[in-house]
Amino acid sequence: MVERQVSTLDTRVRFPPPAFVPSEAVSMFSILKTAEQAQARELRAKGWSIGEIEHELGVSRASVSVWVRKVELGPEASARLLKRAGLGAFVSGQRKAAEFRAKRQAYQEAGRELARAGDVTYAAGCMLYWAEGSKSRNAAHLTNADPSLCAYFVNFLRQYFNVPDAKFGVACNLFADHVARQREIEDYWLESLGLPRSSLRKSTVNRYSKYSEKKRTNKLPNGTCRVSVCSTEIVQTLYGSIQEYGGFDRPECLD
Repeated sequence: MVERQVSTLDTRVRFPPPAFVPSEAVSMFSILKTAEQAQARELRAKGWSIGEIEHELGVSRASVSVWVRKVELGPEASARLLKRAGLGAFVSGQRKAAEFRAKRQAYQEAGRELARAGDVTYAAGCMLYWAEGSKSRNAAHLTNADPSLCAYFVNFLRQYFNVPDAKFGVACNLFADHVARQREIEDYWLESLGLPRSSLRKSTVNRYSKYSEKKRTNKLPNGTCRVSVCSTEIVQTLYGSIQEYGGFDRPECLD
């Protein structure tokens, strides 16, 4: 038989009292925070940015933002803040520009290595781009009226740069007498290049002037075609190869 026990003051479970924080420590913490808030407001009134105050005081950005939200800025403080913000954007922009330029430089060096490999077919593609390609910094564009030439360039990009069909853009440059045949001409170029209609971009139609309208008819029965691939790596690699083949340096290709 279990004997029933009666809870007494001696047997009752006792819990430890809550932790005691000396009032002196609380007061000191409050004083420090108040001093930081006052200093943050003083710096803000001088035109310091929230980021500058954050680093100066070693507190969180969220705290600084709350402390200084009602600080009114005078003309000098506002001018300093605007100048600082502009300088930050400028420095950031300069850093990014340097990073992108270094990438373009690396792509050109890779292009020089490809040129040194002595692949004749690759060299032919580079020479074609040197003669007919546009000098864009971040995309390879080639425009011509010869479908065989354009098809060669498309196959060149496929073979040496593994460019899929989805990355190609095709735009037709037409004349006034082509308007009735626009769909037919667009299909002609797509078939010649072996590309789907999803590669087609908006065609351009050039209107004849009164002086030339009787002289241009049937000069280019299918207009011209522009083949484009938006790739900094590809076009800068081509520039590097071309410079290696030509034995010259052209820094402006980087910029």
